[in-house]
Amino acid sequence: MAMKLLPWDYGVRNLFRRPSRSALTLGGLSIVVLLVLVVVAFIRGLEASLAATGQPNVVLVYALSSGADIENSAIPGRTPSLLAASVAGVRQQHGVKYVSPELYLGTRITVGENGSEGLGLVRGVTTSAPLVRQQVQILEGNWPAAGEVLVGRLAHSKLGCEKELLHPGQLIEFDGRQWKISGVFAAGGAAFESEVWAPLADLQSALKRQDLSLVAVGMDSMEAAADVDLFCRERIDLELKSVSETAYYADLQKHYRPVRMLGWVVVCLVAGSGVFAGLNTMYGAVVGRIRELATLQAIGYRRRAIMLTLVQEATLLACGGALVACVLGLMFVNGAAVRFTMGAFMLRVDSVGIAIACGTAVILGVVGAIPPAAKAMRLPVVEAIKAI
Repeated sequence: MAMKLLPWDYGVRNLFRRPSRSALTLGGLSIVVLLVLVVVAFIRGLEASLAATGQPNVVLVYALSSGADIENSAIPGRTPSLLAASVAGVRQQHGVKYVSPELYLGTRITVGENGSEGLGLVRGVTTSAPLVRQQVQILEGNWPAAGEVLVGRLAHSKLGCEKELLHPGQLIEFDGRQWKISGVFAAGGAAFESEVWAPLADLQSALKRQDLSLVAVGMDSMEAAADVDLFCRERIDLELKSVSETAYYADLQKHYRPVRMLGWVVVCLVAGSGVFAGLNTMYGAVVGRIRELATLQAIGYRRRAIMLTLVQEATLLACGGALVACVLGLMFVNGAAVRFTMGAFMLRVDSVGIAIACGTAVILGVVGAIPPAAKAMRLPVVEAIKAI
């Protein structure tokens, strides 16, 4: 036999009959879903930053003895010219080959008049760098001249300072020398956005170094990358190795896999705590309505129909909480900069994060409502009607 259901608007009206309780429940569910959204935005932002940094037709050449850390790499200063002359398949335009010699290091950077100091990432580059790092765009100012630097738009987050202190015209200090900021650049969400770029010759002079950390080579095709690897194997005197940029940052993603796994564990824990909070709230809501629920049974409604209405109320509240959390996430979380060991990246509230947040809200509503509703339905109708 078909089950007689309670009207849909009955469950909706019940939410407004107890506005204070509904508002508190909505606020609690919104906080739980927002926490889930923040953790997912952290994971998605980290993945997007690493994915945007690598380009398939770019090959990184660095020291064989440095392992996987280019910061500890040191290669001869003549390596870029040898690569450009010896390797076929290097991309070029108007006679300029896409070969970018770079010096990369982490150092203490002093910012502002108060001498705020933070650990930053500095990359010495030449005018060939934008040819290879094609995602780089200057947002403000100009390419740095001698004694000047170009800062990424997320460098303030990495240094832990105010964004205004890194505007063009401001001064920063590192390695015993003051540098004037000539401009600010973006890199499409890549890890470069947390770095400070200085002219290679000036940085070598300040560090009293003539070597390089790496050479980034833009190739005509992905297949041509094998020529760079062959060059590194043949020139054993240089002690070089090569890896495609996408493979290098894919290895970094594996390195950060425990962090991402921990993030998903936090999502599960937050969602689990939200379920228990929902259970507690729904128990309180159902206990105060035992006589009402018993009356519904007395006039002919089946227990399953009443339980379905209670689940409907809880799910509506949870979905409302998800809507509030997603709006807050898009307004205040999406695009927020986070400092990390690799530099800095932006939290990303995307379709995946919103889908996970909404799914969590539905689970909170359904799972949180069933146990208290089932307990209330187990009471005999006569006893329930007499309940206070």
